[in-house]
Formats: sequence, C-alpha cells, structure tokens
Amino acid sequence: MRGLRNIVVLLSLMTLVFGEMGAAALAAALYTYEVVEVYPHDPKAFTQGLVIHQGRLYEGTGIYGRSSLREVDLETGRVVREFNLSPNYFGEGIAILSNRIYQLTWLEHVGFIYDLDTFEMVGEFHYPTDGWGLTTDGTYLIMSDGSSTLYFLDSETFDVVRQIEVIDGNERVRMLNELEYVAGKLYANVWLTDKVVIIDSQSGKVEGWVDFSGLLNPESVTQPVDVLNGIAYDPETEMLVVTGKLWPELYQVQLVELQSKTASVIIK
Repeated sequence: MRGLRNIVVLLSLMTLVFGEMGAAALAAALYTYEVVEVYPHDPKAFTQGLVIHQGRLYEGTGIYGRSSLREVDLETGRVVREFNLSPNYFGEGIAILSNRIYQLTWLEHVGFIYDLDTFEMVGEFHYPTDGWGLTTDGTYLIMSDGSSTLYFLDSETFDVVRQIEVIDGNERVRMLNELEYVAGKLYANVWLTDKVVIIDSQSGKVEGWVDFSGLLNPESVTQPVDVLNGIAYDPETEMLVVTGKLWPELYQVQLVELQSKTASVIIK
C-alpha cells in the first residue's frame, strides 16, 4: 500500500509540475522596444487611426469639430492632403483596401469611404456598435468597438462575417482601440494604457504584450498630451511606427522579447 501511495503522490507531483510548465509555455510573450527613428508629428492631431500604404502615411484624427482624414509626409510631419469631417462626427480608425480608405466614427454608427487617389468621399456604411479601431487583413475590414470583441466585416456589404473574443488566459482583454494587421497578427492599443496587445487573428488568443512606457520624450512636450494610440506597419520595409493622441513625435520602433534568455528583436 505504501508503494501505491508513493506512486499516486509521484503522479500528482508530475501532473502539477508539467501542468505549470504547460501554462508557462502557453503564457503570452512580453516585449519592450527600441527606438529606431523619431519623426515629427502634429501635436494638434488627436490620432485615432494610422496606416502606411505604399510608403505613404495616412492618419485619421478625432474630436468633434477637429476630425479629419490626412495624408502626412513621414519625414517632416507636414500634412499633404486633408479631408475635414463635419463637426457632427468624431473620427476614429482608418484602413485602406482596394484603393479605398475607410474611416469610422465614434458614436454616430456611420463610416465613410474615400477614393485613395482623389481623397473624395465616395460613400458611407453603417454598423450597430461604437466605432474605435479599424484595419484590414487584405480581405476583410477588422473593427474594434472598445470591448474585447473584434469584428470582421465584408468590405462590400459591411456585414459581420465573423467575430473573435480577445482572451489572455481566461481573461477577456477589453478597451481594444486602434488596430493594425502585422505579419498575420493583430496589434491593438489598449485604451488608457501604454500597452499594445498582439493577437492571433484566427482565434483571438493573446500571444504577446508590448509595454511602451517611457516612449514619449518629455522634453518634446510643450502642451498637454493624451494616451498612446496609433500603430502603422509597412509590410514592404517591415517598418513599425507608433504615436499617441496629441503627441509631438512619431516613433519607428523594434520590438524586443523579454521572456527569452537572450533578448531578440522581433519586428522592425
């Protein structure tokens, strides 16, 4: 009997140990960052959406009476083209797909469609939730609404094709804001934090967290600023840039993993 008890205890210990090892293996990775380059950014831009498309930077801004869609020169921060929304709309996330720019609004449940070449508004679409972040995987528009749910929209009918819940372990990750599709993953700003969450675009499982604490250079700040918001990725050059609402600078960054024994650069 003593031998049997010993076997049971041993099996229990093995289950505990290997269970913990499995949980550790499944834990989301943690990242910090390295700044590669610093670019000027309009400190009056309440950044809600950020996109790099064919080497050009596009930005959607918010605040009633100040919301806009812009093309911005990355090197100088100069606004090249701009479409100002009606004061009745609070601009949110943007995405570019099939020579069209799509822009959400916050509480109005309406999005706008622009011709990429002319910057003219050519249509609108509607959705039942708040509008927060927007990106595309090349097939669908992907939208956040401040909850833990991400919605995949048909770009012609704007019907919800599918949706995923963003979950880290057993916890839903809420307050998902600006979105970017990066090398098959979804990156999302978590509102009111300096964190960006990396999400499996199929399952919604959280694969990583990036802590951007300390990114904004305090010496560059000459007026009140708001939170980190705005992620853009250029798949051709693998350049990743981030900024914040009313920030005077935009940062090209590299992500560096913290969990590995030797820190490794993940993406530019």
